[in-house]
Amino acid sequence: MVLAASARLAASLAGLALAAAGPACAADRAEIGFLGYDERGSYFAFEEYGIHDGSGAAFSNIYVVDVATDTWVHGAPFTVDATRDADPEARPLNQVRRDARARADATLEQLGIGWPVQILALNGDGEHGDTKSVVFSTPICCGPATTADDRLTVTLTTAPVARLPEMCAGIAGDDIPIVGYTLNFTTPEGARIVHADGDTLPKSRGCTLDYAIYAIVGAAATGGSRIAIVASSPFGFEGPDRRFLAVPLDR
Repeated sequence: MVLAASARLAASLAGLALAAAGPACAADRAEIGFLGYDERGSYFAFEEYGIHDGSGAAFSNIYVVDVATDTWVHGAPFTVDATRDADPEARPLNQVRRDARARADATLEQLGIGWPVQILALNGDGEHGDTKSVVFSTPICCGPATTADDRLTVTLTTAPVARLPEMCAGIAGDDIPIVGYTLNFTTPEGARIVHADGDTLPKSRGCTLDYAIYAIVGAAATGGSRIAIVASSPFGFEGPDRRFLAVPLDR
């Protein structure tokens, strides 16, 4: 399998709220769906989907990550974006998601992806806790809240990038830095850095203003690395957008 690009993906100056039949976000805050691992835990896939602000067009991106090399597999992300349609709002989100899945199916089938994930930790959208640090333990059988006697911590820190991406020149300033992130994983054996951005950001990340730890997942019935799901906040059209990054913890 030929590999390409880092498995990093990509918030705006302010968030706007709309009130229409319930709470909504003016920016396009993507949601995430976990498609799972392969049997050996060598590959991990997830879908990021939502509605674009401004155009109202639906989008879906399916990422397939080679866990050992922390890269996207050839062809990923598998993207369908109704922004390119003659009528961007005509194709509904559920259809766009089906179309993206159809594009990804051959790769998902070839790699045997479909083994379920186990959610080890989650910062839900309605929570107000610390999104820069997550503490969890290894689940064991059997019963509610039954875990191994270990303490595992994932910590995220941000810092302004040394070299500003050209596309971000009109956005960034002293009070609005474009930032990268570092992710640390601490186990009983010690602490190590599992990701650290360089001097600048990959183009796919956009002009990112912040990051948060969204979830930690693992393979429910197979081996394989645990994955940190990092929510990135790139500058958006009407407010802070949300996208997702997958970071293997056990490489």
